[in-house]
Amino acid sequence: MRKVFQAELHQVGEELIEISSLVTEAIEKANQAFTGADVELAQEVIAADARIDFLQNDLDERAIDILALQGPVASDLRMIVGSLRMSASLERMGDLARHVAQLARLRFPEKVIPASLTSTFDELAELDIQISRKITELLETRELGLVNDIQSANARINELHRSVFGAISAPEWQENPSTTVDVTLASRYFERFGDHGVSVARKVSYLVTGQWQPESFTQP
Repeated sequence: MRKVFQAELHQVGEELIEISSLVTEAIEKANQAFTGADVELAQEVIAADARIDFLQNDLDERAIDILALQGPVASDLRMIVGSLRMSASLERMGDLARHVAQLARLRFPEKVIPASLTSTFDELAELDIQISRKITELLETRELGLVNDIQSANARINELHRSVFGAISAPEWQENPSTTVDVTLASRYFERFGDHGVSVARKVSYLVTGQWQPESFTQP
């Protein structure tokens, strides 16, 4: 029975890694669609989100079955409960990548972001991609140095997010209302993606150390 239990725990961990890998693929492709006004790629991201949702549901059902049938304690219990919470954050990250792709599809054949903010959004997207890749690596290796890298990247995302709101509130901002709304939404999507990434990283740190880091942001 112990071997079966350990196999089930291992499967939960593998499913987390798979979901994280799919989220990384989603944000990479969503950004390509977003910056290149690629409606076909945007649609691919939107359709692929169903796979992330399916895997999250499967992982959650598996974890709940383990809780009900195996009665895990101590570190095993932390692993199961933490996996449930991480899968929710990863699924939300997939949703946010889908939202970015939906903006690209909505404004096709035009680009979503005006030229004045292109470099800001390029950096936002690149930081989100870095965070997503590092989360997958963290889930695979449990190398806690990656947690600091993820938090640092997210701090820069927060700075960029604030700068976007500064830009659209400046007197020289002359874009139309729909562009202003798009810019506001897109910045929020990229910012929330990073926040959820930090949430996953903090939970991995807790699984490894048993100590909970102070939360530096608020979840919706």
